Amino acid sequence: QVQLVASGGGFVQPGGSLTLSCAATTTIFGINDMAWYRQPPENQRRDLVAEITQGGRTNYADSVKGRFTISVDNTKNMVYLQMSNLKPEDTAVYYCRGTVVYHESGATWWGWSQGTQVTVSS
Repeated sequence: QVQLVASGGGFVQPGGSLTLSCAATTTIFGINDMAWYRQPPENQRRDLVAEITQGGRTNYADSVKGRFTISVDNTKNMVYLQMSNLKPEDTAVYYCRGTVVYHESGATWWGWSQGTQVTVSS
């Protein structure tokens, strides 16, 4: 069974940087699309932060444009979220969500990772 694992969260001061990673726990044959979401403290909703399609097209929330970059390493089947110039309002639990090809037949799986905490504070 495929699972996605998000990692790389931590504590950082305002203006700092972090890179989040998302990987599948089993061998996969490719990534169709992937997105990062975040859930701020005391908020039930997960908001889209960034997404990338199989064709490489990206989309970002207005609040992170110019500061965050989503990328895919197809050789490692990893997805990254590079975050720079972090602000206290970026504090949240971050999740990756996406569609991966888990079988050589082309069968796909869609799902969420567990969260990774990012805290931005002085």
